[in-house]
Amino acid sequence: MPLPRLIPCLDVAAGRVVKGVRFENLRDMGDPVELGAAYSDAGADELVFLDVKATLDGRPALLELVGRVAERLAIPFTVGGGVRSAADGASLLRAGADKVSVNTAALDRPALISELADLLGSQAVVVAIDAADGEARARAGTEPTGRSAVDWAVEAEERGAGEILLTSMNADGTRAGYDLELTAAVAAAVTVPVIASGGAGGAQHVADALAVAQAALLASILHERLDRLSSLREELHGLGVSLRDAA
Repeated sequence: MPLPRLIPCLDVAAGRVVKGVRFENLRDMGDPVELGAAYSDAGADELVFLDVKATLDGRPALLELVGRVAERLAIPFTVGGGVRSAADGASLLRAGADKVSVNTAALDRPALISELADLLGSQAVVVAIDAADGEARARAGTEPTGRSAVDWAVEAEERGAGEILLTSMNADGTRAGYDLELTAAVAAAVTVPVIASGGAGGAQHVADALAVAQAALLASILHERLDRLSSLREELHGLGVSLRDAA
């Protein structure tokens, strides 16, 4: 069975990494190129780059910036934001991404997932689900869909998604722990890997998430202390979590 993954996440707006609480009150956390390189060098298993304003602005992700980040990485790289067609996904892979993440556009038109999987392969397709009170939300969490996050994850897998990136909006940025109930429910309903996102505040929170999901997304816990990834790995080892040896 594959070892669980620790995945730093760069939420990017106006070319800068930002972080807020429950998707609001975003504050500047640094340069995505430098942060991405630092996490790659520190032994992250993968990196996720989400252009959090692309969908709201009605534009594709910033390909030039994606390319500059990709040049500095030695780990798999997922990019999301503004992907509305299979061609958009292909453009991101040409820019240096290994996987593409799709959210709102897939909710609007679920066939997009199959189109991406047919063109890029399921291994390159991540369906991101922003969930509040168990409901999948669209447009950076601002729009209710009336769809259960669990049911949407099941459909996404059926349509060709290779991974589910599940963010609990209730927990996001709070550092109070992941939404384990929701994460466990989604993980039990699908056979593809689930990445838990939202709420990491310490090693025990991450260990708890990795007990029910295959990977943990990390943001606030890392951005203010770049050496935190290394110490977090040591703490997780101490808690009995088996991880890939950092390069």
